[in-house]
Amino acid sequence: MGTPSETETAAYQLPPAIREFRELARRIVREELLPLERDFLVRSGHVYGMAPINNLRLAFPAAVVERLVGLARSTGLWEFMVPERYGGSGLGMLAQCAILEEFMYSAVPFPFANVPNILYECKGAQIERYLKPVIAGEKTTCFAQTEPDAGSDPGGMMKTRAVKDGAGWVINGTKMWISNAAESDVIMVQAVTDLEKRQRGGITMFLVERRNPGVKIEEPGLATWLGPRPAQYIVHFEDCRVGEAEVLGEVGQGFTLGQRWLTIHDRLLRGPYALGKMQRALDMSVEWAKARVTFGRPIAERQAIQWKLVDMHVDITALRSMTYEMAARADGGEDVRSEAALVKMCAGDWGARCLDRAVQIHGAMGESTELPLTLFYRLLRHAQIGGGTSEIQRILIARKLLGKA
Repeated sequence: MGTPSETETAAYQLPPAIREFRELARRIVREELLPLERDFLVRSGHVYGMAPINNLRLAFPAAVVERLVGLARSTGLWEFMVPERYGGSGLGMLAQCAILEEFMYSAVPFPFANVPNILYECKGAQIERYLKPVIAGEKTTCFAQTEPDAGSDPGGMMKTRAVKDGAGWVINGTKMWISNAAESDVIMVQAVTDLEKRQRGGITMFLVERRNPGVKIEEPGLATWLGPRPAQYIVHFEDCRVGEAEVLGEVGQGFTLGQRWLTIHDRLLRGPYALGKMQRALDMSVEWAKARVTFGRPIAERQAIQWKLVDMHVDITALRSMTYEMAARADGGEDVRSEAALVKMCAGDWGARCLDRAVQIHGAMGESTELPLTLFYRLLRHAQIGGGTSEIQRILIARKLLGKA
């Protein structure tokens, strides 16, 4: 019998087309990424928030990076999250979750076109200028909502303003904790355009070129324990002028777009993001427990270890079922904002405790940075904060339970 990620019960099977993509992703992870993992961890480690291809370039020679990019393009996995109308596979959320879970099994990032879902709101010239270059991997984006005093309540506390000026807009304000800002080509920035309406029709999303003279990014960025170098930044907009052509979607609907991005990319997709790491931690812990001998017998024979393994398995099984169900419901057209909050909350809380158990089972080896466990732990512990804290997710879930969503 295989591990839970390798088999499903007879009562439930992913559709054949999804299983085929998932098996392809799994094979690439085992044959291509895992052999590179130790070198990746030793040479550079994971830089949080950085685009996968840029992260790969920090660690490996160009030949290695190009081989992985070529593999992604030749297999169709480069576009597995891209709609058919833009040359992608057109896979739904359930398929995307199943594939992403496999890629998250390794610390080595696999390069693919991770296009923010709201960028498909591009119209006219925006499609050629922004959307298609991002799909092709020629440009990268970042999302700028959080501010120094507006983290959990961006709609009510946002201070960044965009004021109409002739044929365009002038943006002033500061955003903070913006991942990948210094490396991105385009910043998707929210700004208040109506102080009275705010999140109810008074916040607009703008596509701002990083090299716009009104954009100032503080370097070297904000140092955290998430990686060996800063990849989150403070971004200042000082009389930053943009035209009407830089408005993404409709004026006043930027908060809605931001929530759509958060719902999918920073909440629902936290499920597979955590699951791959959790499953890897369990697989490593099972293997270690069988091989590690203390006082004359493998630690796998000790109840204290067995119960930790079982607890990890329970969390993984429950989170996988929850994630796949919510993804399937999203594919069915449901509004899954509260459901995505549930996935995000459990992915962060359960993921962190799963990795904590794995580190404990490995003992001193669990603290080695040549293994992915400490990296996975840091990333999943961060998942309880980034994208909205676990407490905020509970508020969102409670609103639906109480009929206030």
